[in-house]
Amino acid sequence: MQSKLTRHAPVLAFRGVTLCFDPGRPVLAGVDWQVGPGERWVVLGANGSGKTSLLRMAGGWLFPTTGTVDVLGHRLGRVDIRTLRRRLGYASGALVAQMRPGVTGLEVVMAAKHAALETWWHSYDDADRDRARGLLERMGCGHLADRAVSTASDGERQRIQLARTLMVDPDLLLLDEPTAGLDLGGREALVGRLADLAADPESPATVLVTHHTEEIPPGFTHALLLRGGRVLAAGPLDETVTGSALSACFDTAVTLERRAGRFIALAEPEARVP
Repeated sequence: MQSKLTRHAPVLAFRGVTLCFDPGRPVLAGVDWQVGPGERWVVLGANGSGKTSLLRMAGGWLFPTTGTVDVLGHRLGRVDIRTLRRRLGYASGALVAQMRPGVTGLEVVMAAKHAALETWWHSYDDADRDRARGLLERMGCGHLADRAVSTASDGERQRIQLARTLMVDPDLLLLDEPTAGLDLGGREALVGRLADLAADPESPATVLVTHHTEEIPPGFTHALLLRGGRVLAAGPLDETVTGSALSACFDTAVTLERRAGRFIALAEPEARVP
């Protein structure tokens, strides 16, 4: 598939996007949003705000009810989505849930070459195996290459997924709550890996979905705040992630602190439930 992108064209563009599963109850409504080359976006919002649906649409797993979505210069509905997905790095808990328990870490990573979950249907060579092992090592989980993913911890599975997203030298990374379910050590280790990727000028544009400001890695550049399926705010990170914006986003009075390049959001005492 030939890329239709020019050097300054957005890698991801939502224009007037509405998504409805039930008539009259939109999951997303009137979303206008663009991701430029090299940008690192975090998407924040409460449960049910439409974050995961937005990311699934960016990955070609959902299609808009109205409006248009362009991914890497190709419009959803007018492109072979199977081919397009080979240019995307996509990680989510839903993807892990679809994997056979006996599949190994190496197979999970290699299968991404063809946007597949298993290696049965395609051919792979030594170069593919070497690349997959190298990516697992880069993510600190090389010891999991020949182990079944069912024996790995939640943190290890998340790092395997991150290695998988890089198998095809993607043009866009889409990460749906990669730190979900991790303990403090596992979360901080993964945030560190994501910060390393963000700092690498060769890394692709990235969109990270999370509930928590503490999980925004250093080096991320932009933020999108969703509330009730609508865009509440979008733009450069420091201008968008503010105490007042987060308070509106989560319907909770919030104070926001910065420590060592990280965001810490706390509910104000009078807003806490006894």
